Amino acid sequence: MEALRLTLRYIHLIGFALLLGGAVVQYLKSKFRINPAMLWGAALMLLTGIGLSAPLRDGGEPDPAKLVTKLALALLIFVMVFFSRKREAVNRGHFLAIIGLTLVNAAVAVFWR
Repeated sequence: MEALRLTLRYIHLIGFALLLGGAVVQYLKSKFRINPAMLWGAALMLLTGIGLSAPLRDGGEPDPAKLVTKLALALLIFVMVFFSRKREAVNRGHFLAIIGLTLVNAAVAVFWR
């Protein structure tokens, strides 16, 4: 089970890198558009996050409030990316919100114990 948990965590981090990296590339190009890397990253983060919340540990379960918070953030990010993916350009505030929520999601994972 530990190998499965570590594999899910690794894929989860790849999803984070795809989402944030894709967003930074678009931001630096000054073209606020959802690219495929962002979509794949959001989907990977959501799916592997759900898998990581399963009770795979021996008594070391994470705080349910933390799990609900991270799920809400991940769903919000995914919805924002998914429904904007076909637009030629998205609003600057919408795009920055995706980046901000992604960073908040990572902060919750790291600092909430």
